[in-house]
Amino acid sequence: MSKRILFMGTPDYASIIFAELLESNYEIVGLFTQPDKPVGRKQILTPPHIKQFCLDKNLDIPIYQPIKLRNNEEAKKQISDLNPDFIIVAAYGQILPKEILDIAPCINLHASLLPKYRGASPIQESLLNDDYFTGVTSMLMEEGLDSGDILGFQYLKITNTMEVSQAFNELSHIAAKLTITTLDNFENINPKKQDESEVTFCKKIKKDNGLVDFSSAKKLYLKYKAYSYWPGIFLESGLKLKDIELLENESSNKSGNILEIKKDYIIVACSQGSLKIKTLQAPSKKAVCSVDYIRGQRLEEGSVLV
Repeated sequence: MSKRILFMGTPDYASIIFAELLESNYEIVGLFTQPDKPVGRKQILTPPHIKQFCLDKNLDIPIYQPIKLRNNEEAKKQISDLNPDFIIVAAYGQILPKEILDIAPCINLHASLLPKYRGASPIQESLLNDDYFTGVTSMLMEEGLDSGDILGFQYLKITNTMEVSQAFNELSHIAAKLTITTLDNFENINPKKQDESEVTFCKKIKKDNGLVDFSSAKKLYLKYKAYSYWPGIFLESGLKLKDIELLENESSNKSGNILEIKKDYIIVACSQGSLKIKTLQAPSKKAVCSVDYIRGQRLEEGSVLV
């Protein structure tokens, strides 16, 4: 008889794990995800990615969208009535209270090599810190934040040009395979306590995190890699910098100086190092080729980009 899985998740990261479970020998008996939210200028009520995935596939799986789980007797009863053998959690967006953790083993897929980067933005944090590798950890959940015992992990090498979207995609597929491996071997796994002396945390990303300056080419590029999906990176003026490459991080220059204008990109100096910038976007304007932008602003080689 196949094991019964209750899945909790919200974004596309979770959908990839969910899809892997659908193709496995496990039975998904229910999905918990976040409530539909108004999106865009017209504030159109939009379901979470994973709910839309289920609707598109016409899956006959009950979907629950409680605003909160804590002190929610209805949600607790719904989960108990589903009688899951395991609860799989991936980017759900809420901390599970003890009364739900006690219903069945709760396994979380966290996109870092715990105990490093507990919290809301582990993938971005690994890129910001220029880590050589990152990965996914499967862990038993407890009441603390990402502090449960480790069941398994898988590494991912971070390449020099890997941006956050690519990292998310590759880690999602790693997490999907790790979920099945963890479930298949659960009875034989000896959970490992996390080393509290090595714990680091990362916070939820805010729009202001995307603010950059031209002091260090390497630091600016790392921010670009981490935040290229959201919130993007931008100067104090609001000018967004897109499609960036790090040329070098050794030279000493005048900050923001336009060093060269090529056919479809510009080279901009930082106090330390230089960058290739292909696309720029002024506030409330469309993104354009950086060469077209500086010509429109009557900037030339030797001018300062602000």
